[in-house]
Amino acid sequence: MKIIRPNAKEPTTEEVQELEKLRAMIENAVKDGVLTHQEVQDINLAILAHRELGADWLYREFELYREIITAKMQKGELWYEPPGW
Repeated sequence: MKIIRPNAKEPTTEEVQELEKLRAMIENAVKDGVLTHQEVQDINLAILAHRELGADWLYREFELYREIITAKMQKGELWYEPPGW
């Protein structure tokens, strides 16, 4: 489902760079086909570190998470390894 956000501001150059860092972090975490609990925690901490930038920013970060991680899980390309495994 595509969500349209007509009032969303365009990201600044710095925000685009931060989003690319997050994308690289997520892609690195999923490249082996297994997502560990620690990797999920690290990604969530990276996202929440920017919460002061507002809802538009958090939406973009969670959209990256959904785009990469959730899509791969739905296709069966990624396995989540719960803590203690």
